[in-house]
Amino acid sequence: MPDLIHLGPLSPLDLIALATLLAAWLIVGRLIEHPPASRPSVSLIMQSYRHDWMRQFVTRQPRIFDATMIDNLRQSTAFFASASMIAIGGGVALIGNPAPVLGLARDLTLPTEPSGLQMRGLLVVGLLANALLKFIWAHRLFGYCAILMASVPNDPADPQAYHRAEQAGEVNIHAAKSFNRGLRSIYFALGGLGWLLGPWGLIGATLATTAILIRREFASQSRAIMLRKA
Repeated sequence: MPDLIHLGPLSPLDLIALATLLAAWLIVGRLIEHPPASRPSVSLIMQSYRHDWMRQFVTRQPRIFDATMIDNLRQSTAFFASASMIAIGGGVALIGNPAPVLGLARDLTLPTEPSGLQMRGLLVVGLLANALLKFIWAHRLFGYCAILMASVPNDPADPQAYHRAEQAGEVNIHAAKSFNRGLRSIYFALGGLGWLLGPWGLIGATLATTAILIRREFASQSRAIMLRKA
């Protein structure tokens, strides 16, 4: 039975470009989640604010603001999960029927081998699938966090109050970590579209994506505001 999709051979430069993207994706994620102590990332800084949020939550009355916040976080993850599903569907459709992309490639004098375009599409779909799984898990964790928050006693003197608030904060942090991983996958999926321009296009798009993520996590104005002392 013939294969429905023949991927074809990749040139050495294509393999180098693909390895560059995958390595950048893993290294950037590791650097953001485990930054140097002297230069914390925005994601790490936000972890301390999430802990502060749960400590304030114990004494806040009423707790409508907190319920609204956790609901907004769940809606955000649901939105990105839905968008990822739609994008995956479109990507799979183009892989199965690459004629529209082939026509555009011919107009732009790009490589027009169907197998090559399908391989490039698979990279983007794979990254989007990873993003979808991360968003689904983040959505579920934010749901767990909401339940934990509901179990926090209203009385700050209750010995379980701050303990359960700490548990809610930890689950909130893990949910945010999964959400951020999903966002990084989308960033690199967009970078993966550079492969349609060839291996050098993929390398250039990977470097640009890496630079954007590093700047936003380690050199953005919002980071400076978060670190500002009273």
